[in-house]
Amino acid sequence: MTKDVLETAARSVRARRRIRPFIYETPLIPSRTIGHQTSSTVLFKAENLQLTGSFKIRGAVSRMTSLPRDQRVITASSGNHGIGAAHAASAIGQKLTVVLPEIVKSAKLERIRSYGVDVILHGAETGLAEQHAQGLAASERLAYVSPYNDPDIIAGQGTIALELLEQAERIDNVFVAMGGGGLISGIGSVLKSFSPHTRVVGISAANSAALAASMRAGRVVETDHLDTLAEAVAGGLDDDSLTLGLSMAVVDEVVTCTEAEIAAAMRDLLLGEHMLVEGAAALALAGFRQVAKKCADQTNVILLCGGNVDGASVLPALLG
Repeated sequence: MTKDVLETAARSVRARRRIRPFIYETPLIPSRTIGHQTSSTVLFKAENLQLTGSFKIRGAVSRMTSLPRDQRVITASSGNHGIGAAHAASAIGQKLTVVLPEIVKSAKLERIRSYGVDVILHGAETGLAEQHAQGLAASERLAYVSPYNDPDIIAGQGTIALELLEQAERIDNVFVAMGGGGLISGIGSVLKSFSPHTRVVGISAANSAALAASMRAGRVVETDHLDTLAEAVAGGLDDDSLTLGLSMAVVDEVVTCTEAEIAAAMRDLLLGEHMLVEGAAALALAGFRQVAKKCADQTNVILLCGGNVDGASVLPALLG
């Protein structure tokens, strides 16, 4: 247990008090079919039912409530963080600009614009949008709110684990999709601090696997970023990423999934569990499917990180 892990867990406890008025405490839902199929207890942490359709509002509110109300703010996002930040800005009364990659899904773009925030489209992937937002923050004296690389963002995502510890008597394994690492490092820090027997399994999309590659190398590395159904986890890491060290400290295993496996998991969730989720949420289930045999007779939590589905992009995958 490192000092950074313990400090992150403590920060999550404080963040929970700040963000409680702005979010839902999401349910932990028993599986209808997948638990029976895998001879295990499978529970879904339903962040797809969160106020903005994604866990990202937790980190956004955690960071933005730590700033003065009159501070102008800028952020970057592949979509869900932008939605969370836009909702938070509206609730708190802050002026916000959101920089999005040009590939952002239209449903997420329109949702962000609906909050009345300023929107800039820049770059072919989230990492480029983040670099542009950071440059604007420096030149225009704006407060930059990272989608993942900030202690308050990470702590906000860690509040999910605080809820899990109250909702389940025992958790043997938690399966979490990995993007920039804010989600898994926050959840992992809380679990390793308060429930050290719980294994944290990170699930990476093969088409955009920067965090997984960086964890193997022990440093931030560049990777190719191809189109993925799990577009919410696509993109690279900041050179000074806080999440890399935390993830290396708290993640017990990394599983990498193909696009076919992600699509199959989306269909499983829709047809077997009656839940329509986005690709990044299905990614966590796809990872569980890979290792389900060794998790038999255990309690497994699968984090459904979001449900902001773009119909045009996911319909082919759902139809198989």
